[in-house]
Amino acid sequence: MRELKVVGLDVDRKRIICETDGSGEKFLLRSDDRLRAAVRGEQTAASEPQSDTEVPSMLRPKEIQAKIRAGASVEQVASAAGVAIERVERFANPVLLERARAAELASAAHPVLADGPSVLTLLETVTAALVARGLDPDASSWDAWRNEDGRWTVQMGWKAGMSDNVAHFRFTPGAHGGTVTAFDDTACELIDPDFARPLRPLAPVAQLDFEEQEPQLPIEAPEPPPAPKPPRARKGKPAVPAWEDVLLGVRSGGQR
Repeated sequence: MRELKVVGLDVDRKRIICETDGSGEKFLLRSDDRLRAAVRGEQTAASEPQSDTEVPSMLRPKEIQAKIRAGASVEQVASAAGVAIERVERFANPVLLERARAAELASAAHPVLADGPSVLTLLETVTAALVARGLDPDASSWDAWRNEDGRWTVQMGWKAGMSDNVAHFRFTPGAHGGTVTAFDDTACELIDPDFARPLRPLAPVAQLDFEEQEPQLPIEAPEPPPAPKPPRARKGKPAVPAWEDVLLGVRSGGQR
């Protein structure tokens, strides 16, 4: 067993720097209850289980809740802290309920339009907008998180075909349910009183025929048949006198 000697404190002043004699190898020793008890000469169990309120990471329960309240998911916090999801959930569940309650209150607030707050609530407004566009409002989802300035951002999500869409609003609690203002272009389109206009209209795309077509060869007009050549005039052969004409001395022209 090698002996360590104390050199000083780390920069965070929460860990003690130690080193061995001769080799110069340094070690960090965390100052916890067991170390302080050992310094006082008290007995501590070597395998004392951790308390349910302790998280084996640098994040404290309040820090975990602050990250969840700011919009992080349980999986994101657990991955960043290097702990099991179950250990984060016990601190995150109360904050997740708080976020769900804020989203519910925001859906009952009134959207701020160009001429002032609407009579309809945000939920009634976006429901009418989705129905007018042939979408199912029951398939929408709601979430909320608190910003650094203490105000709440509300997110509404819905599915159109194969695409996932989200719109963001700023929620301000107040009398008669409070108000919400559109935070992005999609939110502005949702609370637009002109429900007949589709969200993010797309230009029509010309239908293309991708089937391979055989190339068409030019058709040539048939050549006219050659004109028949006039028959050649046959040259007359001299008439051959019959044998009896020769004997009788008759000429070929019929003269004697």
